[in-house]
Amino acid sequence: MAKWTAFPHVGDYQFDAASVKKYWARLHTGDAEPLPRDLEVLEAWVQFHNGEFQKAVEAGLKAGGAGITAANKAACIYATYLEKREKARLDLYLEVAERAEAQAAQDPQNPNAHYWQAYALGRYSQGISVAKALAQGLGGKVKNALENTIKLQPKHADAHVALGAFHAEVIDKVGSLIGGMTYGAKKDTGLQLFQQALKLNFESAIAMIEYANAMVMLDGDKMMKEATRLYQLAAAAKPMDAMERLDVEMAKAELED
Repeated sequence: MAKWTAFPHVGDYQFDAASVKKYWARLHTGDAEPLPRDLEVLEAWVQFHNGEFQKAVEAGLKAGGAGITAANKAACIYATYLEKREKARLDLYLEVAERAEAQAAQDPQNPNAHYWQAYALGRYSQGISVAKALAQGLGGKVKNALENTIKLQPKHADAHVALGAFHAEVIDKVGSLIGGMTYGAKKDTGLQLFQQALKLNFESAIAMIEYANAMVMLDGDKMMKEATRLYQLAAAAKPMDAMERLDVEMAKAELED
């Protein structure tokens, strides 16, 4: 595996197994992942929370089982925020989608198997263009996987965010009529999903960012003031680990543009 781009704030987060266990509930409010019993899986999460994403993938894949989820999350977060090469980024998403689909087939009651398949396919769709992805039938796969995630784990805040973003992006690309009739995308449903996500995880910078983006997609410039307020809240959030730091830094960068 070629060396990945380093997390730019390496060393700022110094988790070990004990501290990850101590703060697990807070660190995993978004994905509702259960605390692993396997120490090798826990070690993969230690690497993830410290921003050692490549090591997290390697450790998670080596551990297998629940470690696959740690590997998939690490690969997706790395691809989304740190991988600058488009082909490499898209390849990572496809690898995760394939692994997560196999994981879901083997363990259909695992919410995050469905979630990471949806996340990876959703980001891949954004990369190739949402219109092209919808034409390839990826929209239905993403929506179904996210709905399965929420059905299995109603407190999965990140799945609410992703499904809200699905509704907003589809309507933005094909309009509310075709979006509703063909893909089941509805403006009110999308906005309600974001509101529920923030009830479940009120400290989530990424929920605020995606909600702000959806507002502008669905209602245009008249929502710019409220979207900016959400970005300001996201930028002011106190990140607890490497992933949250990347979300906060993204919000800050957007406000500076």
